[in-house]
Amino acid sequence: DLRKQARQLENELDLKLVSFSKLCTSYSSTRDGRRDRYSSDTTPLLNGSSQDRMFETMAVEIEQLLGKLTGINDKMAEYTNSAGVPSLNAALMHTLQRHRDILQDYTHEFHKTKANFLAIRERENLLGSVRKDIESYKSGSGVNNRRTELFLKEHEHLRNTNNLIHSFFFFFSSIAMATKENMTSQRGMLKSIQSKMNTLANRFPAVNSLIQRINLRKRRDSLILGGIIGVCTILLLLYAFH
Repeated sequence: DLRKQARQLENELDLKLVSFSKLCTSYSSTRDGRRDRYSSDTTPLLNGSSQDRMFETMAVEIEQLLGKLTGINDKMAEYTNSAGVPSLNAALMHTLQRHRDILQDYTHEFHKTKANFLAIRERENLLGSVRKDIESYKSGSGVNNRRTELFLKEHEHLRNTNNLIHSFFFFFSSIAMATKENMTSQRGMLKSIQSKMNTLANRFPAVNSLIQRINLRKRRDSLILGGIIGVCTILLLLYAFH
């Protein structure tokens, strides 16, 4: 029952984190689209926006799911440490460690994505303030020369490049997390197969002895074949040079 609850929470967290990451990726492009519709920054872009409210709601939901998953993991740890459960059950310990690793990965990904979102929002606030000062200066002094236009274009190029880099970062980070998940699963399967093979070898010593004899004979045949090939090579070289 605890494993079933943990898997359900992990699936919900995975979907929430994917949506959370997409929200952070589209944050900058949405802000840029809003700025293009206005000639100045007199209208606030960040205060009370729907994306900010969605961010706060999703962050609270993910934190609640992480808390529930932490509680389930603690209950599984208490069960493995109870008197009625064998202390040397490798399958139980492996399952518990597996769920702990997943919880740690999800927690790390959530805090990382949240920190990136907050950094983007702070940068957008700063850029909005700078843009507002530039527009105020232009409207107040009437300066619209070539240098000001070049400066504004360069500023736009830098902002677009920064947004593109952040989009690629979120994309490749999601791929890296999926790859890590698959590799961790494969590692667990290989460990399970290795433990089963060791158990089988310990239970059937005769089979183990037969396997060792076969390996020794194969090694001996390889050495003999290698010696024959070496002698033939030397004879061919002597014949070729004489």
